[in-house]
Amino acid sequence: MIDLWRDRVTLIGKIVRLEPLSAFHVHELAIAGKDKRIWKYMLYGYPNNEESMRTWVIDILERRDAGDENPFAVIHLPTGKVIGSTRYLEMRPAHKGLEIGGTWYSVDHQHTNVNTECKLLLLRNAFEVLGCIRVQFKTDIRNIRSQKAIERMGATKEGVLRNHMITPEGVIRNSVYYSIVDKEWAIVKAKLEEKLSGSG
Repeated sequence: MIDLWRDRVTLIGKIVRLEPLSAFHVHELAIAGKDKRIWKYMLYGYPNNEESMRTWVIDILERRDAGDENPFAVIHLPTGKVIGSTRYLEMRPAHKGLEIGGTWYSVDHQHTNVNTECKLLLLRNAFEVLGCIRVQFKTDIRNIRSQKAIERMGATKEGVLRNHMITPEGVIRNSVYYSIVDKEWAIVKAKLEEKLSGSG
């Protein structure tokens, strides 16, 4: 029997394809991730060359093999290029919950419908295939843009975990948590689809 929670599924939309992350993606990820602004609020330092990106990918794949995460490379369908990465984290099959995070895109694909479609694909798989009753998101309290994007999607702000993490730069980070639960999914889905259709 296939364990859907650990299945290395590919999710395909009209703008992007989310395919299982692998070492094959390192070269193009290194190109996509060159701009230091991408990593400002991330917890990975600054993988600014192919060697450091390979180290980052290996670390993520080790987390996947431990069963806690399921990472994807984001492929831009019009160009065929790898433009970033996203993943399922803190997967808790027994409690039907997970987190969507670790998401980053090349600068020229930010503020586009790339993120909207990525979230739609990931959420649809989580709620409609994995049977989740809860999907959560977290972000650095300093990252106002990320908070606004999560709120526009329709997630509910739950609160702040104070002194939650220490970043690679030594900053003590407070994390803002959001969630979408199963009874809210239909409304969130309609909102995302409307935005992608150009009518929202």
